[in-house]
Amino acid sequence: MPKNIFIPIFLILLTFQLHSQQKYTLSGLISDGRNKETLIGVSLYIEETKTGLTTNEYGFYSITLPKGNYTLSISYVGYKTVTETINLTQDTRKNFFISESSQQLDEVVIIQNNKRVDVRKPEMSVNKLTIQEIKEMPVIFGEVDVIKSILTLPGVTNAGEGQSGFNVRGGAADQNLVLLDEATIYNSSHLFGLFSVFNPDAIKDLKLYKGGIPARYGGRLSSILDIYQKEGNKNSFHMNGGIGLISSRILAEGPIVKGKGSFVLAGRGSYAHLFLKLVDNPNSAYFYDLNTKLSYSINEKNNIYLSGYFGRDVFQLNNNFVNTYGNTVINFRWNHLFSDKLFSNMSLIYSDYYYGLRLDFIGFNWDSGIKNYNFKYDFKHYLTDKFKLTYGLQSNYYDFNPGKIEPTNEESGINADQLDKKYALENAFYADAEHQISKNITLSYGFRVSNFLRLGQQTLNTYANNQPVTFNSEFQIYESAEPIGTVSYGKNQTIAQFNNIEPRFAVAYTLNDDQSIKASYNRMSQYLHLISNTQSPTPLDVWAPSDQYLKPQILDQVALGYFRNLSDDVYSLEVETFFKKIKNRVDYIDGANLIANEAIERVVLNGKARAYGLEVLFRKNSGRFKGWVSYTLSRTEQQVDGRTPEETGINNGEWYRTGFDKLHNLAIVGNYKLNEKWRFSSNFILQTGQPVTFPTGQYEYQGITVPIFSSRNENNLPMYHRLDVSATLTPTKNKGRKWQSEWVFGIYNIYNRMNSASITFRQNQETGSNEALRLSIFGIVPSATYNIKF
Repeated sequence: MPKNIFIPIFLILLTFQLHSQQKYTLSGLISDGRNKETLIGVSLYIEETKTGLTTNEYGFYSITLPKGNYTLSISYVGYKTVTETINLTQDTRKNFFISESSQQLDEVVIIQNNKRVDVRKPEMSVNKLTIQEIKEMPVIFGEVDVIKSILTLPGVTNAGEGQSGFNVRGGAADQNLVLLDEATIYNSSHLFGLFSVFNPDAIKDLKLYKGGIPARYGGRLSSILDIYQKEGNKNSFHMNGGIGLISSRILAEGPIVKGKGSFVLAGRGSYAHLFLKLVDNPNSAYFYDLNTKLSYSINEKNNIYLSGYFGRDVFQLNNNFVNTYGNTVINFRWNHLFSDKLFSNMSLIYSDYYYGLRLDFIGFNWDSGIKNYNFKYDFKHYLTDKFKLTYGLQSNYYDFNPGKIEPTNEESGINADQLDKKYALENAFYADAEHQISKNITLSYGFRVSNFLRLGQQTLNTYANNQPVTFNSEFQIYESAEPIGTVSYGKNQTIAQFNNIEPRFAVAYTLNDDQSIKASYNRMSQYLHLISNTQSPTPLDVWAPSDQYLKPQILDQVALGYFRNLSDDVYSLEVETFFKKIKNRVDYIDGANLIANEAIERVVLNGKARAYGLEVLFRKNSGRFKGWVSYTLSRTEQQVDGRTPEETGINNGEWYRTGFDKLHNLAIVGNYKLNEKWRFSSNFILQTGQPVTFPTGQYEYQGITVPIFSSRNENNLPMYHRLDVSATLTPTKNKGRKWQSEWVFGIYNIYNRMNSASITFRQNQETGSNEALRLSIFGIVPSATYNIKF
């Protein structure tokens, strides 16, 4: 990175520091008055200057104003609005404690942000769901699910029923960066997508970025799902949990040192497999996970946090096939306040995703995974009331284990083998500014400089003409090239290096206090690839780093939107249109073998992709009945050209739909509070069926029936739709007693729609005719959960 890049940043800091010398700074923390937990995204508004701001991820705020008296209003959904007059005659540190507007069973009544659209902030393509909203939504097996809840937002779809991961604006599942307390989660699902790995009792805040992504985020193309865990009650000890038909959960929290330190410990587990054992069924599938977090305030300027997550899934068939996979993350963070205007956070993060198989009928164990060690140092500089600067650096070291095989017994005949491990180092520096130019125009602009080093030690193949995939002109097909030699790299030698500059820009033009027009542009680089031949992540998928053959994916995205609050904020409307293009998006040649493939470059071709669409989100934010309607009209396509005029490319070089293309995506969510005892909720989902490639005919060759397929992804599965409902009963005897309870009754897919997860074709053995076989995962699924808090 050029050294002179720091000169303009220093001059900006110096200029604004000199300009603000005649002003004073008001700063502090905003916390829950009951448990002293800091609150993220609390809105503060200065009446006299018409200036607004929000607390950061650690509840800190800062604003610099001229000397004088100001009326400060603090608002947060689910909390009483606080209005206070501030006489600002010197730099002032003031902490606020706000109270809940009503007591509820849900431990997490901490709300992401006021549902009123912030028309002045240059933030767009960002969706927020409160934990309270998520807990009120009906989900499968009665278990609250963060991932399934975000599927009701515009631009977000699933890969199919019973499949893990999610797709954002036509992107693949591996193009989503999922963060839990800043640590990367590589697989966000339990039991192949039936549950998410996030225990809602332990979640404090979540935000989904689909575009206009701030420069502090990088490494993925489609979205950032940023989730923070609770810090715990600093005043008193509490527990809550729930007992369901399939799984149960429990959480404990309390002070380590009253008023200064706290802990959270939460656990979850499923036990449906135990019922199978009662009927002597040897198969089983279950999961368990553990969330923990410690926080301690050393003094007003220093806070430390230690958080962790551990989860495992186990899938077993007849004691001969055992699949185990899961995430482990640990994060140590240190918040330091250099001054009332300069906030910093340093993080040391460890992430580990393990996936393994035990095949006793063959006699071997298979272990693989990915680990990364991450260092981050971020700064938030509140220079003036109209200019804020965020900057920092990040370094991420990757350790890839493509696979290790070990025999389980001497009779197996399997030789122990370790596929070559792969290593990489990703570094980044970023700077991002939020700048209010005038009363009507606010900008957000910045850049991210990323550097990726593919490191040894490894022995790699070399190929004729440097092409690991060749084209057979006689049969018009692509084939894996035979290596002509090898080259060896020593430990920490650089195999390949990439550098990218990623600009970010967003603007909000305010038409009036209730409506605005926003636009954004961002470039993103992704250096990791998920090697998979399915639309949804599976435990057998392998992560691979960019190298001389697997080039980094580069995305450019633009978006334009209209935002409006209606009827005194009772309703809000968000309309966005977007277009994005991607370079170096890989696809696989026909017949590609991906499992245990040490030379994946021999079965992939680089292409390009594009996605474009329209998103609409209409909300009702207050009253007994609340909810939203989201609709997305979009198209996602990919193209792999021939490298020479003689080559056909994939799909004859024509654009074809990706496996994540969903032309129509509609979600309707409603919550109705009948009285203090009963509340009801429902959601309806309708999506275009997943793109697939069906056979259109067949011919016989030497007695073998050979199918003829349509163009790639030319067909669709049938339209997907379902309706879920739930009812929550809160007993009246909860009032006045130390422990509280509630019952949650739900029905998933109430009209028993048998949605197609896949369609396969076969020949009927009796009639000899061809037939299509539809696979459906779920019909109607009732559930009941008993929640308790004390």
